[in-house]
Amino acid sequence: MPNQPRTQHRSVRISDEDWTDLEAATGTLGADRGTVIKQFIRWYLRRPGATLPERPAAASWAAASRKK
Repeated sequence: MPNQPRTQHRSVRISDEDWTDLEAATGTLGADRGTVIKQFIRWYLRRPGATLPERPAAASWAAASRKK
């Protein structure tokens, strides 16, 4: 049976540098970009129970993302 996601796919324009850095930053916390983006949107919209996603220290990911 094919993958049937619960939500519709959305597209946004994000610079390659920001997309790469977001992958590196979320990876240091064991998360992924999509999860963090959804958490941020729920927080931004003041959804009940939503909290601002955790932010890693820049030093934990900035150097690694520049090597790619």
